[in-house]
Amino acid sequence: MTRLSALVVARNEAAQLADCLATLGFADEIVVVLDRCTDESRAIAQRFTDRIVEGAWEREGPRRNTGIDACRGAWIVEVDADERVGPALAAEIAAVARRDGPGHFLIPFDNYVGERLVRHGWGASWGVAATVRLFAKGCKRWGDERVHPSLELKGPRGRLNNAMIHRMGGDVSDLLARLDRYTSARARDLRDAGDIGTLPGAVRRFFGRFFKLYVMRRGYREGALGFLNALCAGLYPLLAHLKARLDREG
Repeated sequence: MTRLSALVVARNEAAQLADCLATLGFADEIVVVLDRCTDESRAIAQRFTDRIVEGAWEREGPRRNTGIDACRGAWIVEVDADERVGPALAAEIAAVARRDGPGHFLIPFDNYVGERLVRHGWGASWGVAATVRLFAKGCKRWGDERVHPSLELKGPRGRLNNAMIHRMGGDVSDLLARLDRYTSARARDLRDAGDIGTLPGAVRRFFGRFFKLYVMRRGYREGALGFLNALCAGLYPLLAHLKARLDREG
């Protein structure tokens, strides 16, 4: 019986896919979902697994659910191409996967920008402090959104002690490119929902998110980088609203 599946969903991640997959050898199987890849991602994935699903998905939620459905394990750990599972976390995940019964587990994250570990000031759809990445089959489904889909979770919740390594980007330009991608996808979700909100509301969210990350979550302790993270988190709903509004009006 397959106890543990490691799931990686990627689109044109040849630059970092091998480093990610190399950390997943503790799993009983590795499942890779490739979405409209035009780079060497398939060839790289084939070095680690024959469980490869290829297709085209406009939305993140259905793409991830396709990967979950393809997994044969009683437990599944989801890992993105820009994430790494260290030995201590791997051992902890493997221990949980020996259990029977439902459940899902939060995994804490160590977020890196370049080689710098940034501990403070994450959240509000920008970076993550902890999220559910380990779960029994049937205990997690993603929503239909293009970016940051909602979650449906079942069973008791636990929390692991060891952190996932998350490579947010190599420099400021990478962070800004990520913000541009995220806000464009979010703008399409807003238009599809028929409710893009209001400009005053988006401005209020900008200030609220900036204050939450920079002050309440102590982003100020990270210096200029903490300021940039809080700024990006605040800009996320504002830029998404403006893109949805101006594209629609254009």
